[in-house]
Amino acid sequence: MENEADKKMKGGRTDTELYIQLGIIALLALIIVFNAGKVYSGNGTGLSTGIATVSASEIIPKGVPAIYGEELGITYDDVSPSNQQKADGTIRLLGNIDRTENLEEAELKRYIDILYVMNNGISCEYCCGARSIIFEDGQPACGCAHSYAMRGLTKYLIKYHGDEFADEEILAEAGKWKVLFFPGIHEQKAQVLEANGIDSTNYVNLASNLYRGIEQGQANDGGMVGGC
Repeated sequence: MENEADKKMKGGRTDTELYIQLGIIALLALIIVFNAGKVYSGNGTGLSTGIATVSASEIIPKGVPAIYGEELGITYDDVSPSNQQKADGTIRLLGNIDRTENLEEAELKRYIDILYVMNNGISCEYCCGARSIIFEDGQPACGCAHSYAMRGLTKYLIKYHGDEFADEEILAEAGKWKVLFFPGIHEQKAQVLEANGIDSTNYVNLASNLYRGIEQGQANDGGMVGGC
């Protein structure tokens, strides 16, 4: 016969084991919820912020830009974290076009449509908080070197190759250089775009204001190329 003390001892041991098991189950549940939250975050937007598999090599432009690259003596590879001096020189070259070229009438309207209107234009938001790199009248809205470069390239393509590039193609071309200027944050943005089923290899999606801020909440590893 078991005495009362033996029963209490066995009962106590069983209760302890039960509490341990419940604790383990609760801990596993918390881990599952935490990981699920990393894969999907509602944030009231319905957008997934999970990390997709997009590498920098998939979005970084390489080689000589078609049509204008040889004319200006530049390649996408000139803007690289491995050679900041060359990057600064290329950015200056494009920026000087903005300083020296003037657009009027139809060309100016097209310039405004591309940089301010279409897909909400394009900005240099990782350097400044301007709505766009130009105001709605076409005047510069951001004074950083990257903005000068994107404006200069846009002016050049409109003025000298306007029949060869559609408006969206010019915006995409400016976007390619913006990705080169800020490779790290655009890699993260590309991952968020992919997680939401949006084509991250389209430079209008990736670099214009169409999806501006979609990467907010992701860790920013910096990696700006060229001085701001």
